Amino acid sequence: MNSENTEKRLPVRANAHSNVVPTPVVRALKKLGYDLALARRRRRLTQKSMAERIETSVATLRRLEKGDPRVSIGLVAQAFFVLGELDKINSLLDTATDDIGLALMNQQLPQRVRSKGGNPPSGAL
Repeated sequence: MNSENTEKRLPVRANAHSNVVPTPVVRALKKLGYDLALARRRRRLTQKSMAERIETSVATLRRLEKGDPRVSIGLVAQAFFVLGELDKINSLLDTATDDIGLALMNQQLPQRVRSKGGNPPSGAL
């Protein structure tokens, strides 16, 4: 190859069809990765030990701890499990406390409810 071609090469993306990750998502993933790394260190687990426990490579664990969006959610869940924090995944998007979802649902409620039959209401449930 000549030097002209190598100088103009662009880095290859992992998935050329993927969309750009929004900045707030990048920030959230970086914080999650930092928090996972901090929790691991507080438990005195090495990266090698943690990687073995979540059944992945040390390189993938490093990507997880850096907030790489390509790391699977299954691996994140395994990390939470190993750290004894799996219950926190259950409350990530609890539908009972989803204010936006509940507000949208309330907007779709009918103004009034009419009976379909001609029978007068009996008062019984």
